[in-house]
Amino acid sequence: MSRKVSKVLKQSGVIPYRVNNGKIEILLITTRDFQHWVIPKGDIPNGMSPPDSAAKEAWEEAGVIGQVDANELGTYKYRKRGKIYQVKMYLLPVEMLSEDYPEASKRKRQWVQVNKAIRRVKFNSLKRILKGFFYVKSHLCAFRC
Repeated sequence: MSRKVSKVLKQSGVIPYRVNNGKIEILLITTRDFQHWVIPKGDIPNGMSPPDSAAKEAWEEAGVIGQVDANELGTYKYRKRGKIYQVKMYLLPVEMLSEDYPEASKRKRQWVQVNKAIRRVKFNSLKRILKGFFYVKSHLCAFRC
């Protein structure tokens, strides 16, 4: 008997953030069923780079626009409906927040401070990425923001 090998599906996503009163905030969105708080992410279309795909997802799912940092922040994996996904994560300093965007009626969104975002997201590997980046960023921000 042969064992079926699961293909890992590639996705990209962003951590949309802003500095508000000297503190870093992350924009979290809900899943379409409003069950979990997540970050904007999705499949990478053929011919599109992971950072460009992440920017597209940020617009469609959260209504945010900004210049995605092309340096990959890290990756995390998750399983959904028997499939395995690997998500390349990028940072997105939010420049514009729109009330009218493709999935506005399908999701909620909320700006939260980093510690609250870490508590709310579901996947431990995503929590680790958030902790790693924002620990460094918040210490730098104490001097520059």
